[in-house]
Amino acid sequence: MIVVSMGKAQLTETQPSVPLQAVVISAVGLWSVYFVLITARGFLVGMDFDFDLLWRRGTVCAVGVLVTLVLWFILRLFEARKKWIMMAVALVAALPGAVLVAQVNQMLFAPIQERMEKKFAKERGIKLRRDEAGNLFAEIPQAPAGSIEGRDVPPITVTLQDADDKGEKWLPIVDAALSRYYILLTWASLFIALSAIAQARVAERREEKFRSAAKAAELRSLRYQVNPHFLFNTLNSLSALVMTGKAERAEKMIQTISRFYRHSLADEPTSDVPLKDEFDLQQLYLNIEAVRFPDRLTCNFDLPADLADARVPGMILQPLVENSVKYAVSAVAREITINVVAREEFDRLVLTVSDDGPGIPDGVGHGFGIGLANVRDRLEARFGPDIGLTSGPVPGGYLTEIRIPLTRHG
Repeated sequence: MIVVSMGKAQLTETQPSVPLQAVVISAVGLWSVYFVLITARGFLVGMDFDFDLLWRRGTVCAVGVLVTLVLWFILRLFEARKKWIMMAVALVAALPGAVLVAQVNQMLFAPIQERMEKKFAKERGIKLRRDEAGNLFAEIPQAPAGSIEGRDVPPITVTLQDADDKGEKWLPIVDAALSRYYILLTWASLFIALSAIAQARVAERREEKFRSAAKAAELRSLRYQVNPHFLFNTLNSLSALVMTGKAERAEKMIQTISRFYRHSLADEPTSDVPLKDEFDLQQLYLNIEAVRFPDRLTCNFDLPADLADARVPGMILQPLVENSVKYAVSAVAREITINVVAREEFDRLVLTVSDDGPGIPDGVGHGFGIGLANVRDRLEARFGPDIGLTSGPVPGGYLTEIRIPLTRHG
């Protein structure tokens, strides 16, 4: 058993095994094919569809199914081992099972064999007899009338089976056991192949779960990188307000910060959120910054109603909006407008954060680059390479654009 602990999530895998239903169906199917083939062979060699023969063959096949299930029980004990070990076990374990099926076959068809021998002898005028020791003799008459010129002519006696010949006695069982042994090995090979397929599927599922776990851990780590950075900036701003005696504005900022964190921490860090919630969160953030820059910060949000339920990674716009505040609003003494816009283009969601500030000064941008890298890494961890992220100066300001697949309802 493999258990991987990942916070609230837990992955558990048990030993892979072929389902019992598949085992039973394969065993019954194989012996049913054998029943049909052996019956067809009998018909081709001149044997009628006698019910007495059919029920005996059916009984032998039923015993074969039971022996196959016992073989399965033995093989599944070695399912975790290498396949050549399972095959070696099958070679050994199938042998006594094949002998058992052959003995049942011999016992059930012994009366049929005796009846057929007598019929054969009668058709050819031969008499069969068996003595007390178990020897089988055939008496062949020398003349049609049993006599020549009034004299009795004894029939020629031929020994067909010697009771002392153990090899001859066991030869039919050995011959029958070999054919059943082949059937059991055929089923064992099928089971080993099914077991290998089942193990491969479990390995694929386990690998996918590990990939999902690693992806979730990466998303969680990247998301948590945003919060401390934002908290550091807001605490600095709050400290500046307190130190300059702007208590009323500091109190308003504290209340807004409380609402912001209540909102941002309510979601699972690795989950997507509705775009409306993301816009509301950035509105709260800019309200916090507006306390610091009451006369220098203006913001516009443009969210079409049909995109309100589009899903995006939580706080994905935070580093971009924060960069606009840091490198545009804080950098100049005039009023700066920050625009956050969403639109749809060819089944893709396009998000833009722009400002009419001076852009990024030369030699500045370490923090700016970290924020963009975080956004790119989170988008690639969530959507793979099918994303677009561009950032750069535009006429009259600076613009960052995100292009991601448009998804709704999670």
